[in-house]
Amino acid sequence: MLNNLKIGVRLGAAFAVVLALTLLLGGFSLRSLGVVNAATDDLATNWLPGTRFLGAFATALNAERRAEAVIAVSDDAATLEAQTSSRQTQQRRADAAWESYAKTISSPDERVLADAIVAALKAYREQAERCVATARGGDHPGAYKIYNVEGRAAFTALSDATQKDIDFQTEGADKAYAASQAEFTGTRRIVVALLVVSTGLGAALAFVITRSITTPIQQAVWLARTVADGDLSVQVRSDRKDETGALLGALGEMNERLAGIVGDVRLVSDSIATGSSEIASGNQDLSQRTEEQASNLEQTAAAMEELSSTVRNNADAAQQARQIAQNAAQAAERGGAVVQEVVTTMADISTSSRKIADIIGVIDGIAFQTNILALNAAVEAARAGEQGRGFAVVAGEVRSLAQRSAAAAKEIKGLINASAERVEAGTTLVGNAGAAIGDVVLQVQRVNDLVGEISAASVEQSKGIGQVGEAVTQLDQVTQQNAALVEQSAAAAESLKHQAGRLAQAMAVFKLARATAPAPAAAPRPAAPRPAAAPRAAVAPRPAAPRPAPAATAAAAPTPTPARSTARPQGESDWETF
Repeated sequence: MLNNLKIGVRLGAAFAVVLALTLLLGGFSLRSLGVVNAATDDLATNWLPGTRFLGAFATALNAERRAEAVIAVSDDAATLEAQTSSRQTQQRRADAAWESYAKTISSPDERVLADAIVAALKAYREQAERCVATARGGDHPGAYKIYNVEGRAAFTALSDATQKDIDFQTEGADKAYAASQAEFTGTRRIVVALLVVSTGLGAALAFVITRSITTPIQQAVWLARTVADGDLSVQVRSDRKDETGALLGALGEMNERLAGIVGDVRLVSDSIATGSSEIASGNQDLSQRTEEQASNLEQTAAAMEELSSTVRNNADAAQQARQIAQNAAQAAERGGAVVQEVVTTMADISTSSRKIADIIGVIDGIAFQTNILALNAAVEAARAGEQGRGFAVVAGEVRSLAQRSAAAAKEIKGLINASAERVEAGTTLVGNAGAAIGDVVLQVQRVNDLVGEISAASVEQSKGIGQVGEAVTQLDQVTQQNAALVEQSAAAAESLKHQAGRLAQAMAVFKLARATAPAPAAAPRPAAPRPAAAPRAAVAPRPAAPRPAPAATAAAAPTPTPARSTARPQGESDWETF
């Protein structure tokens, strides 16, 4: 049944069972822990505190009883006051302990016991108050009688009621502890049983499922090893419906297809050997004829190379003449440009001279206005009398400086005007020289154009002859490459023949259920005799393009393993191009 289930389903079911047992174990453990925790909580929050509070209550009552006894028999006022204070303190302690205990009452039976204690405490406190009041009145014998007769009976009843409640608390604590221990013991037994069951069931499931997976995998490994050893005659059948069954089925199908492929490869390798023998024979004949054609093309290429060299020399000479003419034209153009720059510079100088003359005129006007202002200042200083004498001296000096500035400005203006006239004359002369140089540039450019046309014609002629030479050279190269490719094809065909033989030997390693007899290989056709090459011309041939090396023969190739495909010959891509 497991053989029909998927591996994932089997593993999932096993894990589900183990998880279910784990959850069951965890749930039961949690429930038991809850019970134990409840019992412990009841013991810690109810029974033990109740017992402790009742003990404190009984202790305080005993102290209160002892203080009452001292009050009943003592006639010392100080002792009476001290014991009265002590009795009140013990009463407060007893009341506080009782209030704390009352908060822990949790059952009707405990409530009945508590009510009995309250009633007994009330009766005891009533007779105790009468005893204390009698003692304070000075009747100590009467007080002692109340203490020893009525008080004893009331205190005994209170002590008995308190002890019953303490016994009840102790019994409840013992029961809670016993219940906790019983729950722990039962839980431990059940947990151990569940652990044993889950461990055994998990181990059984692990063994069964592991065996159901490893057994078919071992069969698959055995089948793979038989295929690796070359035995393809094994028949694999599996009725399993899981992944291992699918794996065995796929391996069986692979084994059958591989056996068919090996049989086909054996037949094809024999056919390849026969065809490669015929291809090698034909390629040898083609190689001989191609080499003869390549020799003739080498001679033609050498002659075209000499003619191209002569035309190229003529074109180089024309190009040099054109370059010289271009240099002369460029020199004339640079001279014209320099003259033009000189003309521009002279014009700028003339313009600057005019601007300087204008500036000098402005300076002359400023000097004149300064002179007028100085004259006015002198007049005003004279009017001022003795106070303006110093100002008059300064105004006189300013007027003298203004007159001297005006005279210098006039002299500079005259010199600048003369310089501007000379610059204009020089500008005219330089312009004439620039025009003459421009004519020279035009003539040199015409000569340059004529030389350029001659050079272009020579270059075109050289290009035409060069193209013819290149065409012949390319034809020579193609022919030589074809010859090399034919040699490579012959070598590749021979290598293919040997590789086909080795492939047949490699396929013979496999053992098939029905062996296929190899077809006999055809004998190779004898190669035609190689004709003698034509004699070469006396001219020096141009170096021909190097021929690619022929493919290595099969004798130099390493022996292939049965599981690795035979490498393609080196010249196969070139053969396809050819």
